[in-house]
Amino acid sequence: MKKNNENSISNPHSLKPNQGREVFSWCMYDFANSAFPTLIVTVAYSVYFKTIVAGGGGRGDFLWGASLSIAMILSVTVTPPLSAIADRRNARKRFLILFAYLCVLATALLGNVTAGMIFAGMALFIIATAAFESSLIFYNSFLPDVSTPKTIGKVSGWGWGLGYLGGLLCLFLVKPLLAGGFSTDNLPLFRMSFVAVAAFYGLFTLPVIFWLRENKTKSTISNGYGAFAELWNTLKDTRKTPGALRFLVAFFLYNDGIVTVISFSSIYAVSTLKFSMGEVLGLFIMVQVSAGVGAFALGYLVDAWGPRKTILLTLVNWCVVVIVAYFTDTKYVFLGVSLLAGLSLGSSQSASRALMASYIPEEKSAQSFSFYGICGKMSSVLGPLVFGGVSALTGEQRSAILSVLVFFVAGGVLLWLTPEPRKSALPNRNT
Repeated sequence: MKKNNENSISNPHSLKPNQGREVFSWCMYDFANSAFPTLIVTVAYSVYFKTIVAGGGGRGDFLWGASLSIAMILSVTVTPPLSAIADRRNARKRFLILFAYLCVLATALLGNVTAGMIFAGMALFIIATAAFESSLIFYNSFLPDVSTPKTIGKVSGWGWGLGYLGGLLCLFLVKPLLAGGFSTDNLPLFRMSFVAVAAFYGLFTLPVIFWLRENKTKSTISNGYGAFAELWNTLKDTRKTPGALRFLVAFFLYNDGIVTVISFSSIYAVSTLKFSMGEVLGLFIMVQVSAGVGAFALGYLVDAWGPRKTILLTLVNWCVVVIVAYFTDTKYVFLGVSLLAGLSLGSSQSASRALMASYIPEEKSAQSFSFYGICGKMSSVLGPLVFGGVSALTGEQRSAILSVLVFFVAGGVLLWLTPEPRKSALPNRNT
C-alpha cells in the first residue's frame, strides 16, 4: 500500500494529467442520474402511477412492486453478456452512454401516460429503470480508474454526495409542476415534470461523453455468450478472497431493504400518513440534503474507519427508521426518521460500492461490478414484491413496512461476520 503510493508520487508517468477532470466527469453522472430515482422512482411517478394510472389501493402497490421487479430481472438478464463484451472490447463508456440515454428517452415518454394506461405506464417505467440500472454497472466499474486506494472512499462519497445534490436541484426545478398535486388542471403539468427529469438527466450526462476516459484492460472473456459461465467462475473466485462472497450475500439482503424503502417511501407517506403532494416535496427536499451530507461526510469515515464498519453503522440507523415508521402516526416524527434515512442512504450505498471495488481484479472490472450489480438487482426483485404483496393481502401498509426489517437485520448480522478486505487487495489503477 505504502509502496504503491510512493511510486505514484515519485513516478510522474503514474499520474494522470486529467485526473481531476475525470473524477469530476465521473461524479457528474451521479449528479445527472439521481434525478431519475429521486423524481421517477421515489417522489413523483411512483405516487402518480399508483394513484392516477393504477387507480390506488393495494393493487396499485402490487403493480408498482411488480414493475420494479421486472425491470431488475431485465437488467440482470442483459448486463452480464454486455459487461463481458465491454471488458473485451473496452466498451464500458459506450454502454454507459447507450443505457443512460435509453433511460432518458423512456423517461420523457412517461409524460404521455394518463389514467388507466397501466400497460404503457408499466412498460415505459420498466424500460427506463432497466436502462438506468444497467448504466450503473458500467458507471461503477470506472471507480477504480478515477481513484486510488487512499481516495476510493472519498471519491465514491463525492459521487453519491453530488448525486443527492443533483436530485435536490431537480426537485427544486420541478416543484412548481408538482405542487398542485393531482387536480384535473394540474395533471398536464405533473406529467411535464417527467419530461423535465429526462432533460436534466440528459444534459448533465454530457461531461461523461467529453471527459471520462476509459483505461484499456485485457479481458480473458472470449465473447458475450460465455458471460454467464464467466460470472459463475467469478463467483467461485470470490470464495478465494476472504469475506468477499459473504459480503455479497449480506449486500443482497440489506440492499433489498434499502431499495424497498426508496421505492415505497412517497407512496407510504401519501397513502398511510396522508401527506399532501406539497408536503411530500418538502419532505424529500430535506431528505436530499441529509443524504448529500451523509454521503460526503461518511465517505471520509470509510477511508478512516473502513467500509464494513461504516455500513454496519448505517444498518443500525435503517432498523430504527423502519421501527419508528411502523409505529408513528405523526408527520413530524416521520420527517425525523426520514432525515435519518437520508443520512444512511447515500453512505450505506457509497460504502458498499467502495467495499466491492476493493475486491476486483483490473482485467475484470466491468464483469466484477456486473456480478455486484446482479446481487443488488436480484435483491431488488424480492423486496418490492414482498412489500406490494403484503400490502395487497392485508389492505394496509404498516405490516408491509415492518417486513423490510427482516432484510436489514439479516444483512447486518452476516456483514458483522464478514472481515474487512486486506489493504493490500485494494485496487490501484493509477500506478
